[in-house]
Amino acid sequence: MALSGPEALRSLDDAIRDIRVEEAEVSKRVARGAERLTKIRSNEAELFRRLAKVRLTPEVQAEIDGRLLNAEKAARDVLNGHAKQISDAESAVKKLDRTIADLAKARRGAVDEVNVQQEKLRDLSSDIARAIADNPDYAAQKLKADELRAVAAESEKKTAQAEADREAKGKPYRDDPLFMYLWESGYETRNYRANNLVRWLDSMVARMVGYHDARPNFAMLNDIPLRLREHTKRQIELAEAAEARLDEMEEEAITKAGGGPMKKALEAAQARIEQIDKDMVEAEDARDKQTRALSELAEGHDPAFAEAVANLARAMEGQSDLTSLMADAKRTATPEDDAIVAQIDDARLRAVDEENETRELRDRLKVLANRRRELEDIEFEFKKQRFDDPRSTFRQDDLVGDLLSEFLKGAISASSYWGHWQRSQDWRAGTSDWGGGFGLPRGGRSSPSQSGMGSTNWGRLPGGSRSPGGGFSRPRTGSRGTRKHGGFKTGGTF
Repeated sequence: MALSGPEALRSLDDAIRDIRVEEAEVSKRVARGAERLTKIRSNEAELFRRLAKVRLTPEVQAEIDGRLLNAEKAARDVLNGHAKQISDAESAVKKLDRTIADLAKARRGAVDEVNVQQEKLRDLSSDIARAIADNPDYAAQKLKADELRAVAAESEKKTAQAEADREAKGKPYRDDPLFMYLWESGYETRNYRANNLVRWLDSMVARMVGYHDARPNFAMLNDIPLRLREHTKRQIELAEAAEARLDEMEEEAITKAGGGPMKKALEAAQARIEQIDKDMVEAEDARDKQTRALSELAEGHDPAFAEAVANLARAMEGQSDLTSLMADAKRTATPEDDAIVAQIDDARLRAVDEENETRELRDRLKVLANRRRELEDIEFEFKKQRFDDPRSTFRQDDLVGDLLSEFLKGAISASSYWGHWQRSQDWRAGTSDWGGGFGLPRGGRSSPSQSGMGSTNWGRLPGGSRSPGGGFSRPRTGSRGTRKHGGFKTGGTF
């Protein structure tokens, strides 16, 4: 069963939400574990003080009692403040979770509005087609745009091949240190500057490596891609201008057919989606930062807390008087001694168990954080490619089932999982020409990336490059305004 774009996005939202819920729960368990460990240590200190009262002279007892009591009190005081810090951090994370949930809900509403307006425009398809037909210049302009796009695409292919040749064929030159020394010094060019002795030595080197014949070839390998790239840039600019004029004609046809209000409402909804996506990235980054802070607190990395716990441990561990006290108590068969010693042994066993469990929870927390960030990256690309458009479909329904489970378990990588999404995606039948609907390209107006022009972004088809895998472009911090965020493209999609 196929998935629609909105259904797929909702499934990704749910998966990320579930990870966040588990993250919060594990963080809470880690924090409670750190607190329990401190309390166990504190209880152990109290037991040692009780043992000292039974076994030692008042003078020795007072020294041990004072040392342990001070460390114990400091740990308790810090523990109370630490619990407050964790509570505040947990509240901050919950607040950001509500913000993210509200943004997701608002985005779904805006996507629904996009769908409504697209359907209204689709109902006007025949009227818009007639308005287009009434414009005698449209066919010529479309032909011009198609031809310029084809020229730009071909130019891009030639440029890419020239750049590949530069890398492959230029490698032997770049690997020759003597040749590159002469090249970088500008030998046999007007930029060459050297005294007579150096010139004489360089001439010997040049004869030895055949520089005179090799330099023009290497220069051409480097120069051709630059010239082609400039030519491609000009061709793309011409194609963009032709596309822009075609867009204007289509806008006029939409207005003439009575679709102006729908188009404005559609653009307003699309603008809301774009803003929501920016806000979502900021909220997710804020939550990620707050989650890291919560994890630091939960794991006891707060300097004051860590120092108090370490002082309490040092007060009991490696102290010869306490070691002797335990040894003496175990050698005697006094019921009161034996009971306290048994409780100390039990406390130490519980401390070891607590440390082992906390270590496992910390490892789990790291895995969850990585999976959550990777899913956020995937969701960002999903929106950026506009795969959540109501007309977008996915052939593989296991994308949100077995494949998602495999990804969450670490059986497949994030890039591999994203590749499955890309390969499965398609556009609903009947939305690729004037008779079927709007917001998608008419016949022949494909995206630059599908025409081999992956370096541009003036194409018509939502989704951009369809090659699977690779890195993710989601900005993490301090990146507001550095790139386009998700949403539906406006202008020229009708």
